[in-house]
Amino acid sequence: MNVSRNRFSTRLHGTTRRAHVTTVTPRNGDTKDDIPLSDTHDELTVFIVAGEHSGDALGAGLMRELTRRRKGLVRFLGVGGEAMEAEGLTSLFPLGEIAVMGPAAILKALPRLTKRVYQTVAAGHAAKPDVIVIIDAPEFTHRVARRLRNRLPLTPIIDYVCPSVWAWRPGRAKVMARFIDHVLTLLPFEPAALERLDGPSATYVGHPLVERRDWIRGLDLDRWLQRFELVPDRTPIVVLPGSRGSEVESLMPIFKATLAQMRDMGHSLDVLIPAVPHLRPRISELTASWPQPVRMIEGDEAKFAAFRLARGALAASGTVTLQLGLAGTPMVVAYRVEGLAARLRFLIKVPSVVLANLVIEENAFPEYLQEDCTPQKLAGGLDLILKDTPERQAQLEALAKVDRCMQLDAASPSDRAADVVMRYAKRSATA
Repeated sequence: MNVSRNRFSTRLHGTTRRAHVTTVTPRNGDTKDDIPLSDTHDELTVFIVAGEHSGDALGAGLMRELTRRRKGLVRFLGVGGEAMEAEGLTSLFPLGEIAVMGPAAILKALPRLTKRVYQTVAAGHAAKPDVIVIIDAPEFTHRVARRLRNRLPLTPIIDYVCPSVWAWRPGRAKVMARFIDHVLTLLPFEPAALERLDGPSATYVGHPLVERRDWIRGLDLDRWLQRFELVPDRTPIVVLPGSRGSEVESLMPIFKATLAQMRDMGHSLDVLIPAVPHLRPRISELTASWPQPVRMIEGDEAKFAAFRLARGALAASGTVTLQLGLAGTPMVVAYRVEGLAARLRFLIKVPSVVLANLVIEENAFPEYLQEDCTPQKLAGGLDLILKDTPERQAQLEALAKVDRCMQLDAASPSDRAADVVMRYAKRSATA
């Protein structure tokens, strides 16, 4: 076991005391604490704030585990969506009011976001919680955390999901250390990145996808082969144009032209498109004139079955590259953005935007971004991974490495996250 010492700042009677607190981190990344949890029957109060729908799912898992450990003696207050409300949270306001992404969208919603920040801070201060957990969406949650640190200096603040400080604006890491005590990361390289950047201490708890690996591998592919009506003389591929409307509008015309190129190169393809419900009508409209048969599919089981059956994937950059990695699907990654986001790309400080590449620390999965995101280049990349080529074999080896790098022990991400939250809650109670 590696034992490291953090400084945990407390203020007593108007003076500042610096106390050394020991954090035990096993070499395998487990976060089990050797400090016994309190036997008290007092209710644990957790102020928890999710800023978007993906954070809602993470928050629900954490809440469920904390409730189990405390045998129901836990009270949750804060902001969340349907999943967190199902676990006992009454959200201060609908999550959709603050779930915005991108510089332009944030600027447009700034007055509303500012109002909700102050509302959330006031509620957090009034709750006098044992621990504060913020989840993702730093544009909102970090504003809340900074203000709560000033109002509740003794209360530990835990950030669930590391902001991409390792990718752009690395100076944010040092600023985070002023108001965040610990970060729960989804990706294995992030704790070291935060340490390198003088950020808060961190624990890799694992991506929620990892919990589903065995389920993904155990899907009845023969059943799905029939349901998708795949035929031997066509090569199945998955096409993933993104989960946002702007991504779909930007990439679908390029993907159409890419598949036309593949047809001209002699490929006979079956195209499977897992579509999120709110974008399915638009994607169906855009694929009506595509050169290959297209099957729209919905639902997680159908999506991962398609990944497992596909010979390869043409995917927008994002979390889906990790999903493809755990499913073992070779991929070509594309992305093109417009406007302000495109002009800010010089700020990106990582060798790849593909999460699967960052996890294994090598550029194994080709990415075609901005000016390189062309039908000709995408078709060339797809051609190499659909055939039995050295490039395809190299990707299969890299996919196995993604699996190994993200693998955890028997503890689930929610379990590991709860370990850390309970440890800091205990420190708060004894400070």
